[in-house]
This record gives sequence, structure tokens and C-alpha cells, in this order.
Amino acid sequence: MLRRSAVSTLAALAVTTLTTACSSLPTDLDLSLRHPSSQGKFMVQMEPPAAWPAINQMHAWQVRVHKPDGEPVSKAAIAFDGGMPQHMHGYPTKPRVTREVAPGVYALEGMKFSMTGWWDMRLTIQSGAVTDDAVFNVVVEEAGMRR
Repeated sequence: MLRRSAVSTLAALAVTTLTTACSSLPTDLDLSLRHPSSQGKFMVQMEPPAAWPAINQMHAWQVRVHKPDGEPVSKAAIAFDGGMPQHMHGYPTKPRVTREVAPGVYALEGMKFSMTGWWDMRLTIQSGAVTDDAVFNVVVEEAGMRR
């Protein structure tokens, strides 16, 4: 009986530890949706849909890419990756940039947040011989996205 109680106590402690770790966000988490790429080669902006999607709803974002001087970057190749850093899993779908909808504006389709919490969006942008990365963070809540 004592052994069963110890196992139950350890299991409860593990669940509590994991829940606490996943619910506390880094204090310096950048939630801005517009900032320079990691090496400053591009200015990148993520635009969510006008109406925030419900959990498990497919949706699309727009990605705006400009040179530091403000000129739109056309014909770029943009790779997408990301997921939930605290849960160590990716997106439940395979989001990808599908096309350029206007000069420097790209459609990111296949997005779906399967649960509340911290999600990151990682872009690798290549324009000609120039390549750079950008990372964006969003916190998804039942009521929408935390800003």
C-alpha cells in the first residue's frame, strides 16, 4: 500500500511540474509581429487573419518581406517551420508559403493551432544570394492571440 501511495505521489508531482513548466512563459518573450530578420538583411512582418481563428481551425497568414530601406522583396523563397517550444512538437499541419500575392507579400497557408500556449513561427528567407532567418512568437489563448 505504501508503494502504491509513493507511485501516486510521484506521478502527481510529475504532472504538476510539467503543467507549471508549460504554463510559464519566458519573461523576455518577444510577441512583436514585425521586426528585422536575425542578421538584419530583411524587415519581416507576420499578419494574422483579421478574425482570430478558433483552436483547430485552418487559417492563413500573410508574410511581408522588405529590404531595410523599405523596398518590397519579390520572388523570395520562404521556408516555414515552428511549433510549441515548451511541448517540443511542431504544428499539427504542414504550413507553407504558397505564393506571392503582391510585391513582397506572401501567403502562409495551412496554419492551425491545436491548443492554447506558446507557438513559434520560424522563417528562412532567401532572395537571390541573400539568406536570413526570422522567428516570431505568439501565445494562443481561448479568446485569441495575446499581444
